[in-house]
Order: sequence, then structure tokens, then C-alpha cells
Amino acid sequence: MAFCVARQERPFAIEAIVILPEHLHAIWTLPSDDSDFSGRWRRIKAYFTHRPVASGVPVKHHRNGEYALWQRRFWEHTVRNQADFERHVDDVRFNPVKHGLVTRVGEWPYSSFHLYVRRGVLPADWAGDVSEPKMDFGEPKS
Repeated sequence: MAFCVARQERPFAIEAIVILPEHLHAIWTLPSDDSDFSGRWRRIKAYFTHRPVASGVPVKHHRNGEYALWQRRFWEHTVRNQADFERHVDDVRFNPVKHGLVTRVGEWPYSSFHLYVRRGVLPADWAGDVSEPKMDFGEPKS
């Protein structure tokens, strides 16, 4: 619901998204005359945080009084070309496997991957069964 509210107030397209237990990844397209990623994230976080707090769910606070539900920053990357876009979308799709949550991309229910499958853009077995990820998404090796 938080994303719906933010999109109604300040439009953007969600090109890919995956929600994991402790973080999420999203690729957005904003209107051509708008680059305010921060404002949109602020709105999403505020709306999402308000719901559990209003219903009485205890949410920890930082020493400065802010809720400790979200990290304060986000990583923003401007996509350079189609290959860069595809690499980042693939990374979003593959993230649950990369983090060891599942062995097949399709096993993770909280991903836009399933929308791509329903639309016939990707096969349901995209990336196959992966016990050790071998795909390279251009991320730094640690």
C-alpha cells in the first residue's frame, strides 16, 4: 500500500522489485522532468512505518527519536544504457537466490519476476536451479 500511495502522489513506474526479509531492491522510472528518488522513498517509508505504529506494534527508536525500522540511506544508480538496465533487473530478480533464501528465482514470492512470467516475457524456470550462483551482475567481489 505504501508504494501505491507514493505512486498516486508522485508517479513513477516500478520496472523491477524484490522484497527480502531485511532489505529490498527496486528499479524505478521517474517522469523525465523529475529526479526526486529521495522524496518518494521518504513517503514510502513514512507511510509504511505509520501503519504498524498506529496499530500499536512496538517499533524501536534511534537515540535521535527516529524510528529504527529503515536504514537512513539508499543506493541510487542512474541506468546508463539498455545493457546496464538488463543487468540491474537481472540482479533484482536473482537477489533471493544470491542471499541463499531459495535455489530458484521462481520460488521467491515477493518479486516482480512473477509478473514478467505472467506476461510471457520470461520463462518460469529463468536462471534454472542454482545451488551456487554463477551469474555476474557487475557487482564488486568481496
